[in-house]
Amino acid sequence: MTAGWEWDETLFAGTAAHYRRGRLPYAPGLADVLAEALCLDGRGRLLDVGCGPGILALTLAHLFGEVVGLDPDAGMIAEARREAAATGVAGKARWVRARAEELPAGLGRFTVAAFGQSFHWTDRELVAATTRDMLRPGGALVHVSDLKTETLSVDGLPRPAVPGAAIEELVRHYLGPVRRAGRGVLPQGTPGGEAAVLARAGFTGPRRHVVPGGQPLERTADDVVAGVFSMSFSAPHLFGARRDAFEADLRRLLREASASGRFSARGPSTEVFVWGTDTTPR
Repeated sequence: MTAGWEWDETLFAGTAAHYRRGRLPYAPGLADVLAEALCLDGRGRLLDVGCGPGILALTLAHLFGEVVGLDPDAGMIAEARREAAATGVAGKARWVRARAEELPAGLGRFTVAAFGQSFHWTDRELVAATTRDMLRPGGALVHVSDLKTETLSVDGLPRPAVPGAAIEELVRHYLGPVRRAGRGVLPQGTPGGEAAVLARAGFTGPRRHVVPGGQPLERTADDVVAGVFSMSFSAPHLFGARRDAFEADLRRLLREASASGRFSARGPSTEVFVWGTDTTPR
């Protein structure tokens, strides 16, 4: 955990309804890459830690016999459950409201444990060690995130690009220059050093895979607004009584950037780190 900051239940409060619409998708082909890398055959169990509305778990559900999504936010769990029912996989999906620090929570052993851009919100030393003990011999921990080091060109997009820098400035105008996170702030951002943490917990590797993105995506103004409200640092509750004023200013900014209310963005590449275990249970 970052020094001076403690997790609280408001971290993603109110974001669940915006998340699926607002967040850009993982790169096409993610499931295929993981299926090959981990020799997945439709059996086994997946634990998605910090599952949010189930985006990663449901993307990978066809590769497992059972998926279990864990998240501390009630809204996220409700959205995941609804989407599982809508996509016909509710019969093999289980959703548990709990923090990662509460594992193993009687959930049993797993073939794969996945963290989709969630590991940094946890007590990493504790969660890494516990997760390793929940994996079956030969199991793997998979960390999935957008590729942070790439710069995606807006050249050749069919519509105006989403005005990301202007949106960030507007958020700072309302919420201040220091990144918000729940009831606290993260002046230095979220922690790094993930590899050292996982190595200390007994994981081996990692093997790195990059699933290429770059495909043009069409975004409406409503999509962009949802994206802003899906983020922990601009969650709806952080604006308090000024939420409506912020949204009005945000929509005005978007109208000025695109008279049609439509934008283009490039889908990010997805970076995957696969961490292994030895075959002897501890």
